[in-house]
Amino acid sequence: MSAGPAIDPRGPRFAALITTVVLVIVLVTGWWPLLAAQTVVFAIGAFIGLKPAPYSVLYRQLVAPRLGPTSEREDAAPVRFSQAVGFVFGLVGTIGYATGLTPLGIVATAFALFAAFLNAAFNFCLGCQMYLLIRRFVPVAGQAS
Repeated sequence: MSAGPAIDPRGPRFAALITTVVLVIVLVTGWWPLLAAQTVVFAIGAFIGLKPAPYSVLYRQLVAPRLGPTSEREDAAPVRFSQAVGFVFGLVGTIGYATGLTPLGIVATAFALFAAFLNAAFNFCLGCQMYLLIRRFVPVAGQAS
C-alpha cells in the first residue's frame, strides 16, 4: 500500500473531529447505518488513499483555504494505517449492530471513538503510534534495518 505524498497534518485532525461527531451520534442513537457509512469513509482513506477520502476533500475545499498554507508535512503511511484500524473497528461495530449483537457494536464503536477523540482533542493519533511501533519491530521487505 503506497502511502502517497506527505500531507498537511491539520487534515487528519479535522477528519478525526468529524469522525468523533459521527461516532458519538452512532453511540447515542444506535443508528448503525451511519456507522456503516463511516466505515466506508475509513475504507477509502485506508485502501484507496487519503486524497479522495471524503473528509480530506472537505478539508482541502472548505477548511484549508481559510487557514492558509503550512510548511509542516507528515508521512501519509501512519494516517492510512490509522484509517485501516478504524475500518476494522467500524466493520466489527457495523456487523455487531446489524446482527443484533448490540454490545459488540457498542464496544467496537467506542474504541473507534476513543481513538478519533484523542486525535481531535489532543492531536494524538493512536493508530499512527501503533504504526510506528509496529514498524520499529517488524522490518519492511526491501528496506535495510
